[in-house]
Formats: sequence, structure tokens, C-alpha cells
Amino acid sequence: MTELYPTLTQCAIVAAAFKVLLFPAYKSTDFEVHRNWLAITHSLPIQEWYYEKSSEWTLDYPPFFAAFEWLMSQAAAYVDPAIFVKSVPLPNKQAAHVASLSILLSPGLFIIDHIHFQYNGFMYGLLIMSIVLARKQSTLLYSGILFAVLLCMKHIYLYLALAYFVYLLRAYCLDPRSVLRPRFGNIIKLGVCVVGVFAIAFGPFAQWGQLLQLKDRLFPFSRGLCHAYWAPNIWAMYSFSDRALIPLAPRLGLPVNTDALNSVTRGLVGDTSFAILPEVTKEHTFLLTFLFQLIPLVKLWFRPDWDTFVGAITLCGYASFLFGWHVHEKAILLIIIPFSLIALKDRRYFSAFRPLAVAGHVSLFPLLFTAAEFPLEDRLHGAVAGAIPLRL
Repeated sequence: MTELYPTLTQCAIVAAAFKVLLFPAYKSTDFEVHRNWLAITHSLPIQEWYYEKSSEWTLDYPPFFAAFEWLMSQAAAYVDPAIFVKSVPLPNKQAAHVASLSILLSPGLFIIDHIHFQYNGFMYGLLIMSIVLARKQSTLLYSGILFAVLLCMKHIYLYLALAYFVYLLRAYCLDPRSVLRPRFGNIIKLGVCVVGVFAIAFGPFAQWGQLLQLKDRLFPFSRGLCHAYWAPNIWAMYSFSDRALIPLAPRLGLPVNTDALNSVTRGLVGDTSFAILPEVTKEHTFLLTFLFQLIPLVKLWFRPDWDTFVGAITLCGYASFLFGWHVHEKAILLIIIPFSLIALKDRRYFSAFRPLAVAGHVSLFPLLFTAAEFPLEDRLHGAVAGAIPLRL
């Protein structure tokens, strides 16, 4: 008997209905963040956007996203002028359908965009479009351009940048049959387009001598190793182990850094110090991340096909999530969403995807500040799980 699935149009209507129901939902601090960014971009000249610091919610996204905030502010000024206060194709159609449904009704996107209040949904849409464009040689250039635009919207996508670099170099800039045969025409086209995108985004700030200021805003290493809400990664376990060892240190004869006894992850600003275990620097995190990204990147170099590319994106995101500096809990979607595209291609993939998706979405629960929001999360999990067949 043929299994019946809702159409994508029906799924879109259901997803839109959920989002409308969430209009009055709790608005987290990120609502205030974006309100302040609207005020900054609307009220100040561009040269002052990355210097304004009257609020703790300083602008710390790349220029294209700042331009998006400015565009939004033009409409917001008419809706609520008081908001501005200056001082502040898979071959299996069924599998493709299920993958689309799982992304469209992603509980994670509902949480971070419609309760926690951010703009991740459309940027993940750009990421998916870029990945899909990378499937064909004829559209591979547009995939690279779109990813460059995405990097200028939100720099967290740097987690995936090496996978794109290796794939575009191997599949577009070099002859697939021989790495010794460069395609100079493709190299020039890709180089001009990508450099052009970054020139549009960062050129004005370079002219004003503000690139170092942008670097400090976009990469605030002073915020510490761990985010306020611990992402379930290596450093969360490391921090927990350090706390657990403190009462055992006298019995084990371990030296104790007394200055770090009251140190915890401080969230907005503040370095994390460890009382028992060795300190972790940003250089350590970069090195570990790079070493673990090398594993899928080497495979991608020798097998530059689309499935391997999506796998490399997933694993590069995973390595960055596990070992990166000050990782946010919502970065788990950089793993779950690309993985959704290939999860049904192999039973082994699906077996790995299910626990990852469940654990990853549970790790987003700290973004739900009130108890009334949890039943919605449970229902969304059930809806997505029910849409995925138990057999491949």
C-alpha cells in the first residue's frame, strides 16, 4: 500500500500556522539585541555602526547582515517609530520530500527564530540553496558566490568554509581527472566573484580604516571558552570535569588555582579559568578543530562528489561545534540541517542522524525561558519524527 505524504505546500501552510501562533510567544534577550541593531543602523551613519557601544548589545555581525537590519529598520520606522532611540535533487523523490519536511518543520528553527527571536531561517535557506547549486557543475560557481554572500551575513558559517574551499578548488578550479590541470578560466571567474562579494561588504570599512574594529566586534575572544548556555561539546565536559575535581583535589594531591575557584562561564564577557585542569587557549581550539576537519577534507579532495561534499560540510560543522571557541548551542543546526539532506541515503547515516537530532534539539532547551513553551517543542519533535519512515 502506497504511503501518503503531505505536499510541500501543505507543509508550508502548517509551518506558517505554527509561526503565527508563536507571535505572542516569549521574546528573549535576542529581541532586544535586534531591536538595538535596528536602532543603530537606522540612526547612525555607517561609519559609526561598529563603534557604537552605548548598549551591551553591540553590532557584531558582518556588513551584509547589518545592511539587512538597516533595510528592516526602514519599515520598522513606520510601524513603530518609538523603536529607535538613538542612545540604544536527491534521486529518491520520497527521501527528498522527507528531507524537505524535516527542515521546513525543524524544531530548532522554530525555537531560535520564532521564540528566541533571530534570523537564522532565511540564512539556512541560503545555505541549503548553495549546497543544492553545488550538485551540478553548471551551477557550481553560483554555489560559491552564494556561500560568500552567506559569510558576509553571518560569520558562524566559517565553520563550513574549508569544505567549500576544498570542493570548489577540486571540482571547479581543477580538472576532476587530474589535479595537475588547472582550469584558469574557472579560477578567474570564481576569484573575481568571491573577491567582489567581500569587496562590496567590507570595502567601505577598509576605506574608513575600520577593519580592525570589525575584527574585534565579529570575533570577541574575550567572551571566554564556553557560552553561558553550555553547548554539549568537549569544552562543556572539560569545564564540568574541572568543577567536579575541585573537592577531590586535596585527596588526589592535585594543585588548585584558587583564583579560578569562583570562575564559571560568564556568557556575555569574561574569560573562563580552570581550577584544576590546564587552561585552554583559542589557539588550542583552532588547532583541534582544524585537525578533526582534515579527516573529511582529505576524503573530499580524493572524492569530490556531491554526497562527499555534504558529508564534509556536516563533519566540518561537527568538528567546529565540538572543539571551537565560545560555541553557541544553536550552532548544532549547522550539523543537523546539512545532515538532513543525506540522512536517508544510507541506513548508517540515518542511525547516526536520529540521536544527533534528538540530542541537538534538546540542547536548545535553555533558549525556552518559560514552561509554557516546552509542550510546543514536544509536539514539533513528534511531528517531525512521525514524518520520517522507520525503514529506508
